[in-house]
Amino acid sequence: MAADGQPQVTDRQADESLGELVTRVSENASGLIREEIELAKAEIEQKIRRIARGAIAGAVAGVFLLFALIYLLQSAAWGLNDAFNSLWLGFLIVGGALILLGALGALFAVRSLQAGTPPTPDQAIEEARLIREALEHPEVQAKD
Repeated sequence: MAADGQPQVTDRQADESLGELVTRVSENASGLIREEIELAKAEIEQKIRRIARGAIAGAVAGVFLLFALIYLLQSAAWGLNDAFNSLWLGFLIVGGALILLGALGALFAVRSLQAGTPPTPDQAIEEARLIREALEHPEVQAKD
């Protein structure tokens, strides 16, 4: 014991505790990096799913528009052939409904594609930036 009643810390004890601290910091940093990588993977997977969903909706919209074109061309042919007979009006209405479905599908596709692009892990990047700032400026974190 020291003269002031405090236990005396030897150089060896200080080195051991410093070594333990370095080991813990290293382990914590490794764990944090692994968690950030997992976050980035999850975020990219989510964005890729949104892009795929938008691409599928766009393909479906394209099929509806193709069918609409077929019906509209048939309705024009029937209309010219029958010279104002009411039979072709049914083809025209079906074609218009398919165009409406195609337009709705295209709108959904555009929104899904915009929500998923670019497929970057924005949350993981932000977390990494915050961690770097916390390590560089620990005094700022003490206020929170």
